[in-house]
Amino acid sequence: MKPSRRLALCVSLSAALLVPLAAQAAQLTVSAAASLTNAFNEIGPLFEKATPDTTVQFNFAASGTLLQQITQGAPVDVFASADQATMDRAEAAKLIVDASRRNFVSNSLVLIEPIDSKIKLDSLDDLKEAAVKRLAIGKVETVPVGRYTQQVLQGAGLWDALASKMIPADSVRQVLDYVGRGEVDAGFVYATDAAVMADKVKVVLTPQGHAPVLYPIAVIEASSNKDGAQAFIDFLATEPAQAVLARYGFGKP
Repeated sequence: MKPSRRLALCVSLSAALLVPLAAQAAQLTVSAAASLTNAFNEIGPLFEKATPDTTVQFNFAASGTLLQQITQGAPVDVFASADQATMDRAEAAKLIVDASRRNFVSNSLVLIEPIDSKIKLDSLDDLKEAAVKRLAIGKVETVPVGRYTQQVLQGAGLWDALASKMIPADSVRQVLDYVGRGEVDAGFVYATDAAVMADKVKVVLTPQGHAPVLYPIAVIEASSNKDGAQAFIDFLATEPAQAVLARYGFGKP
């Protein structure tokens, strides 16, 4: 056989062998609440190692923002929300596979201030003091931590009294950044977020009076890879994934 024909045959065989491999490769898109950023970024490679034919990419933002993207047709396979209300809206709009929905972690709401702050906050009432000029909260319309915060402050009769001090944020991580950079005097985030920036913020209160912070997750109805999406959700219950979630401070649902 001539060298040129041998080379052509080898190229053809190589291409033929590669086609099945390419066909088997699947990409999974997971839209997840911003507070899951660090944990999911560690879990992603573990999932890919356990599922070699699947690659996963993450899209992190406020839960309400993610739902808006999904509603508008964003190609998403899995949705993980930081609250029940947002997932309830997704379910009501028939955007998720109802049977796949489950709560997979819990969290806690905390009040934080910059690590070097001299303001003494012993109670929520102390937020009314003149020394507290700026209070960061998540936007109530789209950010679950903002709604938990609203529940707490309304229950304490402080929502209206503190309105002029409130600095709205697009996600819980933006609240964390505002406090960590000292741009505000205090802010409400999740305990897991405060732990990520323990060198820049300190927890001063763990308020009560809000709905339980339970994170639901579900397969998106329009997903083109429902099996892979369900596999990712199932993987979150495995020992390696649970170890990562626990290390970042997430609790059992």
